[in-house]
Amino acid sequence: MASTETKHEICSPLMPRRNALRKTCAEIVNEVRQSLRVQSTHRPFTPRDGHRQLFGSASIRDNRPPSAFSLHAQSFDASDSRPGSGTRLSPLDHKPTFSVPCDADNPFKALPKPPTSPVKPRRGLAGAGVRARLLRPGSLTRLPPLEGHRNVKEPLNAGPGQKQLSAKQLSSTDHTAGYSGPVKPGPHTTASERIVQSDVDSAVRPKDCKEDSTTEPERGDNKGNKEEDAESLMWNNVIVPLLQKLESAAAGGSEGSVDRLCDLCDRLHGTLAEADMLGRRCKKRSGILRTLFRLIDLNYAQLNMHIAQLCLALCVSGNNLLNICKLIFQISRTESNDILFQNNSVIDSLLRMLSNEHVSASGEAILYCVGTLKFLSGNTEILRILLDKSFICVAQKLIQKLCVVEETNLPIAGHILVQLTTILRNLADLSDSRPLFVSFSILPALCQVLQQHCEDQDVCMNISRIYSKLSSYSECRLALAQTPDCYQLFLELLSKHHQKQDLIVRLLFTLGNLTAKSDEPRLELFQCDGCMRTLLRLYDIYQRKDEPPHTVVQKGASPPVRPQVADDVLVKLVRVLANMCIHPAVGPPVAADTACIRLLMETLELRTVEESEELLVNVAAVINNLSFYQKETSAIKHNQLHIAKLMLKLLLSSSTGAMLEAVRVYGNLSHYEDVRNFIVRNKVHQFVVTLLDSKSNEMCFSACGVLTNLALDPPSRVCLMVEGASAKLVDCLRDFGLGDWQLAGQICKAVWNLTGGSSEKVLYTEERESLLEMLAAYLDEEEALNWTDNKDLRDFHRACWELEFLPVAQKLMKMLQSADLTA
Repeated sequence: MASTETKHEICSPLMPRRNALRKTCAEIVNEVRQSLRVQSTHRPFTPRDGHRQLFGSASIRDNRPPSAFSLHAQSFDASDSRPGSGTRLSPLDHKPTFSVPCDADNPFKALPKPPTSPVKPRRGLAGAGVRARLLRPGSLTRLPPLEGHRNVKEPLNAGPGQKQLSAKQLSSTDHTAGYSGPVKPGPHTTASERIVQSDVDSAVRPKDCKEDSTTEPERGDNKGNKEEDAESLMWNNVIVPLLQKLESAAAGGSEGSVDRLCDLCDRLHGTLAEADMLGRRCKKRSGILRTLFRLIDLNYAQLNMHIAQLCLALCVSGNNLLNICKLIFQISRTESNDILFQNNSVIDSLLRMLSNEHVSASGEAILYCVGTLKFLSGNTEILRILLDKSFICVAQKLIQKLCVVEETNLPIAGHILVQLTTILRNLADLSDSRPLFVSFSILPALCQVLQQHCEDQDVCMNISRIYSKLSSYSECRLALAQTPDCYQLFLELLSKHHQKQDLIVRLLFTLGNLTAKSDEPRLELFQCDGCMRTLLRLYDIYQRKDEPPHTVVQKGASPPVRPQVADDVLVKLVRVLANMCIHPAVGPPVAADTACIRLLMETLELRTVEESEELLVNVAAVINNLSFYQKETSAIKHNQLHIAKLMLKLLLSSSTGAMLEAVRVYGNLSHYEDVRNFIVRNKVHQFVVTLLDSKSNEMCFSACGVLTNLALDPPSRVCLMVEGASAKLVDCLRDFGLGDWQLAGQICKAVWNLTGGSSEKVLYTEERESLLEMLAAYLDEEEALNWTDNKDLRDFHRACWELEFLPVAQKLMKMLQSADLTA
């Protein structure tokens, strides 16, 4: 038996020394091994949605815009001056009256008579073949006649008795000469009569594709006249021929004509750019747009991309902007069309539009624009293009605009945010994007979005996915942790959407990341209003096992939860508890929370290691952390024996992780005599001694802690001697001591306690000599610390050697040299 004085010398096991002036090694390397352990887990997996739609199949949004629709030339506004009303006008009931005098007996008597020698069309002119095709009134499905683009200096032959039109008059009327209304003009119809017929019978009067020479310039100076003359020459000599070629190629209808049309669109785009006629600067812009709109009915994706690219460059607005965005959206829905977006400026135009357009005026167009980019972001090559084109900067500005919209625009803002946050979620996978998320303050901005759209499950879900990805990285985690009220916001979302399992698991994973590395987030989360109430309510909901399929769920009750889903939620939730209670101001009140301890023990009772290994390991980690705080109010202390029995399930399992956590719990609970007696009575000590052969540093360290505590009792020392504990401890010191000074120190503590502070003869002569030889070598500073050239690693080992190993090793060696401890 050891004397009373000797008992005071018995080493404490796993309880780290807390000295405000000098930190222990465990505090220095708390990320490597610590008595209170941070728990890690895998990030929730999000499968890719193979269907390219604005909203997923699980979305339950109200009044959501369609992903499928049809677009035709008639969908566009010819003038591009104002958005179309979408309302078809009813025909007028009254008959039109004419200013021409009419004879009551013969109403046709006063009508103009045709010339005796009608004008013959000139041959060989560009567009003459096209001219013969007739247009329906108001239709945009065919190109307008372009015969009027012939040289205006050459006069048209006049019939007998008629005045010859001057060049000026011809240029002002020439554009209608080829248009025919519902009644085909006869061979004796004059140009002026065709103008009247067209104006009366047509719902949309054809516009001139040629520069009108009768229009007076707005500026009176010579510079203005020269600019207008230059634009007129460019229009007549370059642009009009291109439009005519577009019409001719469209009329061909062959596969080869598609490449021809795309080439012509590119040439037209380049010509307008060189002439500085893009945007709204071109006076005949509407004529170009009508030509382009009519080509859409050919329904070729490649051609429509060129059309959309040029229309965006011409700054279409209103209904036309919406339809162009829809057209691009349609193209992007087919994954094989992704290549069409990689080698042109369409993405640049879409990003420019997102920066310039306002949600109140162009909300739906912005929606389909962002929807297009969402589809494309699923392509890794285009995702990289978006990052290189500063999409994150564009997104930040768009988020700012969406956060200040009026209440009437909140629904469309929500629809846009669903698309936008999906793109950001995809970008979060790129390592180069993470500094940009921080520098453009995207993470705090998304918190603001969550506050405004907390009822929108789709928006909340996407943002939670972004946070779960980025919070795994230190710079992003710090940016999110410094966002005001983010913890309170997450708790409110957990409470509001407690049945949305995919959302809950990601928010909990994010909170677990935030509380894994720093004390400040642990305390800040715990001090939030209703923190433990919210977490324990979730714990109780997801604790339930699945109910039989025929079970009828009562109205208002939560639906049954699948075991796998419930386990995933509980794993993340228990991890938050384990990390949070590491803070010395959080651990004691959590350990005293009887509801929390009851739920943890209930989990150990209801689950098996085979079906819920990760969950039970995390629960054991929480109990281990909470058992560190041995206050009288601790519910762990009051339930120590029951918990010790529950740990047997983990210790005897085939899971190494479960065994390790169970041994750690026994290391803390074995401070209590009742638990030590339980361990010996149930032969748990035999299993612990066997673990010294595991060849695992962590397992040996935890096992040494249990043996150190068991050796406090003389009867237990005898049991440990019978199991050969001393010999195994010497072997562990030989195997691991030189590279793990914290473990070496713990082995020395266990040996010291086994000897009863020099009162017990537990070592054989061979073991004693081997132990003295090792201690002599390990106490040699030069030999112990100069085995590595890495300065940081050497400093780390020096701290462990000086603080954890040196004091107890010197005391043990002195005792071995002065006392006879051989058995």
